[in-house]
Amino acid sequence: MQTKLIQHIYNRAGFGLSPDEWNARKQWSIDQAIDDLFSKAENATKLPDAEAITAVGNSMMSGEERAERRRAEARRVFQLGTDWTMRMGDPDAPALLERITLFWHGHFACESKLSVIATKQLQTLRQYGLGHFRDLLIGISKDPAMIRYLNNQQNKKDSPNENFARELMELFTIGRGHYTENDVKEAARAFTGWSSNLRGEFVFRRRIHDYGPKEFMGRQGNFDGTDIIDILLERRETAYFLTKKIYRYFVSDIPNEGRIRTLATEFYRSDYHIGQLLRRIFRSDWFYDSEIIGQKIKSPVELIAGLVRQLGLTGLDFRAVFGLQKALGQQLFKPPNVAGWPGGKQWIDNATLLLRLNIATAIFRGAELDFNLRPDLEQSQGRNLRGLQAQMVLAPIARILEDIPSESVYEELSQYLLSSPAPPPESYLIDLSLSREQIISRSCLQLMSLPEYQMC
Repeated sequence: MQTKLIQHIYNRAGFGLSPDEWNARKQWSIDQAIDDLFSKAENATKLPDAEAITAVGNSMMSGEERAERRRAEARRVFQLGTDWTMRMGDPDAPALLERITLFWHGHFACESKLSVIATKQLQTLRQYGLGHFRDLLIGISKDPAMIRYLNNQQNKKDSPNENFARELMELFTIGRGHYTENDVKEAARAFTGWSSNLRGEFVFRRRIHDYGPKEFMGRQGNFDGTDIIDILLERRETAYFLTKKIYRYFVSDIPNEGRIRTLATEFYRSDYHIGQLLRRIFRSDWFYDSEIIGQKIKSPVELIAGLVRQLGLTGLDFRAVFGLQKALGQQLFKPPNVAGWPGGKQWIDNATLLLRLNIATAIFRGAELDFNLRPDLEQSQGRNLRGLQAQMVLAPIARILEDIPSESVYEELSQYLLSSPAPPPESYLIDLSLSREQIISRSCLQLMSLPEYQMC
């Protein structure tokens, strides 16, 4: 039973365990696992900066030159997303930090078309993702990618743009029903002048900032954007809104109001310390209840990162990773809208489920994925994906089975790969005339092709 609890926390707070991690940690205590996850996150190294660019195009370029520059930038963003996905699956990377960064990437949903600003936003999410929410919120409010995505570049004292102010309240902090249209207008005035330059740096443009008095949520003053953020954080509704979203992501799609309200009170009293909230969740007995374990659908990125981690996948081309994300419905740096990915049962439909179940076959057998299941997928993208050309390493998996007789390989692997009980194996898997390697690889293939593998 202890192994299931350890598997559960690494599934939810990370992207599962590699075979070597499983061998080393499956008998750990919960406290050991939590300390391991947080220690790696707190000692993580900063990502390297992206190469600075001044513009995607200029007036001296031809139309084709500007188009090629845009295509090159798109490839760099795709590569950034691939690098991040592979880092999520890397046992040496800080799993909890990558996981909370993925959460905030969905919470502060933002499409980034330039690699410099996409990298800067990723760095902001990583830097503040486990600290105080105020620091994270100020950082993202000054983030060039967010400023451009929600048009705060155009937010000027003579013609305020309300896009960022509205989403700040509706999606990022307090939620619908807790602010008025006048609050949106006044908050927009407070954020006038929060802009960025062509190098992807935050710039405060004093000439277009509205220094006049404002009235926001019953308060009056010459507020700027930071003041608006502080007023929002003073409201307990903000703590509840954030806690509920974190609970749904890390614990269950079905909210438990009693637990959420208790957690929200503690979150508020901690001055919105995200790491403390997560520690509290991971140390709660109810986090390990049977109705919680194995009941969440893996997002496409979680699924891909888990496959990388468990199979030691290498050699995945950035076009394949990005295309696979697109086919399954979660492209990094390209959310469907500012509300982000809906998640939960929305990850699965008939086409995406069949694609998910066929990924393991494509990896193990070098087969082609059938993208005719997704008629909306561009034909060129489908061609890029048909050959994943990923190399996998089964030796680490074989090591966790060293003392296991061949007839028990399937059962032992099911403990490692699945959060819930596995159905009986196909008869050919227990044919002891097969080689040991065949039994292991075929057992892995069957288990990873089950609907149960889609859950964590």
